[in-house]
Amino acid sequence: MAGKGTEGFLSPFKHFATNAIHAGQEPEQWRCGAVVPPISLSTTFKQRAPGEHTGYEYTRSGNPTRDCLEKAVAALDGAKYCLAYSSGLAALLNICHLLKTGDTVICMDDVYGGTNRYFQKVASENNLKVIFVDCTKPKCLEAAITPETKLVWLETPTNPTLKVIDIKACADIVHRHPGVLVAVDNSFMSAYFQRPLSLGADICMYSATKYMNGHSDVLMGLVSVNRDDLYERLKFLQNSLGAVPSPFDCYMCNRGLKTLHVRMKLHFKNGLAVANFLKNHPKVEKVLYPGLPCHPQYEVTKKQCTGCPGMITFYIKGNLKNASAFLKNLKVFTLAESLGGFESLAEHPAIMTHASVPEKEREALGITDTLIRLSVGLEDEEDLLADLDQALQAAFQ
Repeated sequence: MAGKGTEGFLSPFKHFATNAIHAGQEPEQWRCGAVVPPISLSTTFKQRAPGEHTGYEYTRSGNPTRDCLEKAVAALDGAKYCLAYSSGLAALLNICHLLKTGDTVICMDDVYGGTNRYFQKVASENNLKVIFVDCTKPKCLEAAITPETKLVWLETPTNPTLKVIDIKACADIVHRHPGVLVAVDNSFMSAYFQRPLSLGADICMYSATKYMNGHSDVLMGLVSVNRDDLYERLKFLQNSLGAVPSPFDCYMCNRGLKTLHVRMKLHFKNGLAVANFLKNHPKVEKVLYPGLPCHPQYEVTKKQCTGCPGMITFYIKGNLKNASAFLKNLKVFTLAESLGGFESLAEHPAIMTHASVPEKEREALGITDTLIRLSVGLEDEEDLLADLDQALQAAFQ
């Protein structure tokens, strides 16, 4: 049995913990029978004869440690294949190399600042047309598709306003148009809470720097697919573009996966506690958290996810001065960018992670001076709530 799930959400994915611990980790693949896959640092591999190798030639093309990680992630995503990259943006870059000059990308309007920057200032200047659409409204997505559309880029929940997109509804619309790919940035949910491929997506992508590794000590991207042709093309691009992770980072991320199911359960528990606390706090204007019934896409979240992560955004009352004072007075939460680690982090999107998004676009998306993003970690719940309370009080003194 997969175990009892959270009421109203999908049941947990079967065999998740077992796959996280054992998939791709078979001791028999090593002469020494190592239970923990070793770090293979060699950049080159001996061949039996010219052109006759044992599966590895050069570490950019393939590496035993990276293979272990990719097999494990594929199993967790319910996918046939996974490919690892040097960062989430490197994964995005490789995916966009599936396209050609003149193709159109439809991107969710509210996305990670680095994704927005890449599409607006790099891809758009290299002969790809990019348009931003609110894909929480499938009819808007449908209206935006043209014969030139070749990729739809979804991010759900979105960063930083935590909108939730109905992946299946969007995939069904997109796949009425042959040749258009649906890619989902699943960084916020992780493989434990959401499986985009099972909902109709062609590509599932992660910044593994976040929850998948979970320890704020690895920079990495991951891409999972089921289609043989997509895998072969992406595998070619992975080698040709060369944006691959180091064996050590692969070892670290592979280790992080072993506790993913344990970590995500506590992220959900602490995240829900923090969201409920903030929702009732007199210094807070509004809380955005997909795990709360008041969230506008709460029903969509329950329909496609097994739970929610520790990502919360909220609007503090007052102005920028109050928001800054709140962030400066935090003691358990650390003022820093990124998310998904065991430690709790807080940041100001308009000044930090989304500063590269044009100001008018930020305002339209609700990324205001009073918006604060939290990545709720694994500390004791009472300490997290006490820290938020004292910082909120200090912000108005």
